[in-house]
Amino acid sequence: MSKLTEIRWHGRGGQGAKTASLLLADAAFNTGQYVQGFPEYGPERMGAPITAYNRISDTKIRVHSNIYEPDFVVVVDETLLASIDVTAGLKESGAIIINTPKSPDEVRKYLKGYKGSVCTIDAATVSEKTLGKNFPNTPMLGAVVKVSGVMDEVQFIEDMKASFAHKFATKPQVIEGNVAALKMAMQEVKGI
Repeated sequence: MSKLTEIRWHGRGGQGAKTASLLLADAAFNTGQYVQGFPEYGPERMGAPITAYNRISDTKIRVHSNIYEPDFVVVVDETLLASIDVTAGLKESGAIIINTPKSPDEVRKYLKGYKGSVCTIDAATVSEKTLGKNFPNTPMLGAVVKVSGVMDEVQFIEDMKASFAHKFATKPQVIEGNVAALKMAMQEVKGI
């Protein structure tokens, strides 16, 4: 039996949800898994809601559509809880991971009766401490790997170091902060 994990990301344009989903796909691919990572948006602009998706499997992925029944949902901007049904189709055997300073119990009331696991991470604080600015996508990426278990955490960190070294070749000073953000998020995510 193949193991397929589907992840849906909710964020706003400019917060890095699309980038995080693509980085996760790259990291999983580098471990020998089959992957898909793709955004869904139209002519939206900075700040408009966007959705991105990941499929990660140990066998070839033959479906090519949006994800309607995800195993995990990642919410990069908690203000979306008031305007979008982020739990639509979310399997109760999975989890939702929300960027918020609130506890899992505090945000559960906004989740339209969702009975599965609720995890929270204060990605803003993590990124401020490690990067000096609010870049929530890197901590959210660390949190989703921790909660979902889609790949080995040590291997993930090593792959991301290499990815950051390539991506930030002209700005090596940000590599250490991004790696620290991943590690800190993995330690501080609540609700696991």
